[in-house]
Amino acid sequence: MDQIQKSGSVSKLWQPEVKENKEGWSKSRKQLGTCFRAHGALPPVGEDRQVPVYASGIQVLEKLQEKWESTQRRYPAMYSSVVGGIILDPSMMVIPIDDHMVHRGHGVFDTATISDGCLYELDSHLDRLLASASKAKIDPPFPRETMRGILIQMTAASGCKDGSIKYWLSAGPGDFLLSPTGCTRPAFYAVAIAASAATRRSQQNDGVRAITTTVPMKHPFFAGIKSVNYLPNALALVEAEARGAYAPVWVDEDGCVAEGPTMNVAFVTADGDLVLPAFEKVLSGCTAKRLLALAPRLVEAGLLRSAGDARISADEARRCAEMMFVGSGLPVLPVVEWDGQPVGDGRVGKVSLALSELLRDDMKSGPDRIPVPYS
Repeated sequence: MDQIQKSGSVSKLWQPEVKENKEGWSKSRKQLGTCFRAHGALPPVGEDRQVPVYASGIQVLEKLQEKWESTQRRYPAMYSSVVGGIILDPSMMVIPIDDHMVHRGHGVFDTATISDGCLYELDSHLDRLLASASKAKIDPPFPRETMRGILIQMTAASGCKDGSIKYWLSAGPGDFLLSPTGCTRPAFYAVAIAASAATRRSQQNDGVRAITTTVPMKHPFFAGIKSVNYLPNALALVEAEARGAYAPVWVDEDGCVAEGPTMNVAFVTADGDLVLPAFEKVLSGCTAKRLLALAPRLVEAGLLRSAGDARISADEARRCAEMMFVGSGLPVLPVVEWDGQPVGDGRVGKVSLALSELLRDDMKSGPDRIPVPYS
């Protein structure tokens, strides 16, 4: 009963926030409608058109190719265990509609960065994928080393030398029921994504704004699984964008800082301690752990007094000198404003810049780099 009452109180907290930001949410819906109409997914406003019926796969392929011809091609390669190979035609980069990852959310995923023709921290991310799959009761269709080899080969086939890869393990296609017993076999998918970093560089130089989200946090069990169920994350981000912020931050029921929607959070106290919120209630970040492994160099240089993970209250965090988001695609993004108040002096801090430089150097010359054998 306590849990029900607690859940209800969270919902009530969230609903007024949505009402207050009605204009921002309405704007987001209008933008989505415009986007869908531009791609032919919705008819023009006021037009009631006949829905075409495609009896031939060739007709469907032609429509898919038309879509991709008018879209920037940022996905140079995909792997699908369903077809058993690497796909280079974007119009063919599809997943079966009866895959349980699609209609039941029974799937997990992970990522890795492509930097200067090398895959960065692939092994730690792949290990996390397999840990997530185990918790999600998904048996991989291949051994770990086979999946690792597939990811390297797909990256090579993509020709992409800066960007990222994402990969999924799914309960697999089969039917539209809830139980995975009707699935033919688990599936493995992956895609290469070309970099688009111009905006990110500006954000790293100037810093970004954050808000405390009112969207309820995931239960720690589910937060510790990198599953495809990112609805809370997506809603939190929509809320942040409607309020003019880059990203949201979750604060847990005890008043302690948890994480962002796709990244960890880090703080530098006024005394020079680097603190990352403890991983016990959030996803264990591979980049965040690497940051903590590299941070002692800044202790030796006198920029930090200490570095570690610990429970940190939101009140204590708001008094910190620096704040930053940490994730594989960032890797460090300074936060200069939180809930309308400046973080520290409201400028990008020297520790944030130094940590960003440490991670970028590690991506270029560190031990966790796998050279991709491009042809």
